[in-house]
Amino acid sequence: MIRRFLYDQLYPDSVLPSSQLETTAYPNFDGRISIFYSATATFRAPSDISGINGMHREYIRATPSWRQEAARYDCIFVNSAEESEGMLGLAIARVLAFFSIVHSEQEYQCALIHWFSCCGTGPDENTGLWIVDPDFDDDGGPYLDIIHVDSIYRAAHLLPVFRTNEYISRSLTMHDTLDIFKRFYVNKFIDYHAFEIAF
Repeated sequence: MIRRFLYDQLYPDSVLPSSQLETTAYPNFDGRISIFYSATATFRAPSDISGINGMHREYIRATPSWRQEAARYDCIFVNSAEESEGMLGLAIARVLAFFSIVHSEQEYQCALIHWFSCCGTGPDENTGLWIVDPDFDDDGGPYLDIIHVDSIYRAAHLLPVFRTNEYISRSLTMHDTLDIFKRFYVNKFIDYHAFEIAF
């Protein structure tokens, strides 16, 4: 995955996408990997007056132990299509690790993510929220990818979609939600900026 990521970074205008190439076409990598447990997203939300000149900063975490308890792997908005607005130009993913690598004296700051896909072509009629579900490969494993941290827009907040007559265990905690449920609302009501972008 790292070698494929490097190919995409080195040859962004390649006619063939890296997914269609043999792995022998990817650059070699046998260097050091530095792991980080969080990253900072800084973004401008000019209509939200709570920040200085509309600037906001938030931490996105991917850590095996949060406050000496369970793991925490936050979700994010990823810039996917700059020419489109709202959720049509964004993708949802869950960060499993932040790391950096050096290749040919160039540092790359990366995130290992689990992709989510939108259900349908618009938001849910009842809630006005987009619905997403996690992607899995043909073997049933999570569909993982490596992206550059520069493509991360900000944190995303997901709410589980509860099914009618679905039993919810009393032992379920917030740490388990993203692993237990199969479908999620993209919560645009978490703050004003999210409301503006997740339409």
